[in-house]
Amino acid sequence: MSDSEKVDAFIKNHTQWKEKLQQLRGIIRETELKEEVKWGKPTYTFNGKSVVGMASFKNHIALWFPQGVFLKDEHNKLINAQEGITKAQRQWRFTTNDKIEHNLVLKYLEEAISNSKTGKELKPERNKAIIVPPLLKQEFQKDFSLKNNFQDLSLGKQREYAEYIAQAKRATTQQNRLQKCIPLIKRGMGLHDKHKNT
Repeated sequence: MSDSEKVDAFIKNHTQWKEKLQQLRGIIRETELKEEVKWGKPTYTFNGKSVVGMASFKNHIALWFPQGVFLKDEHNKLINAQEGITKAQRQWRFTTNDKIEHNLVLKYLEEAISNSKTGKELKPERNKAIIVPPLLKQEFQKDFSLKNNFQDLSLGKQREYAEYIAQAKRATTQQNRLQKCIPLIKRGMGLHDKHKNT
């Protein structure tokens, strides 16, 4: 199945948002961006770098800009979905009643493409200390092999697990996340590895 067919299927599966997703796709296709599918979502790239993507949720759809922090956003359309966590990515959300303003969407897309061409990019912090959450530390004391498996992972993967568990607000959610992570850590996988081939 080609990327174009995968995007067709993505839109078809989101019947509530079908019309709006088709509108957004039509506007994006007016640009020079290449249509691909990454992480199961329509993603549009320039020279291999993600510039914009489409996502569908229960109450809204969104254009997500991986480097949206650099967009001027004169019309206040963009939000940071995870304040304090997400550094570069910004979302433009559309609900059922929102009208998609063709020219305005195109303006944001063209600015994002221009930013990509000039290399504007906020890179993730490297070598930032990994703060292992207490719940995971407790698990290490019970299961030494888990600790060894964790230490065998790349620093990036260790950080993903630590942050994923620590960011849960409720203790039960932290516990659920920990239980989900343990088998992945033991298999030497990163938190997102299982999604990369979908």
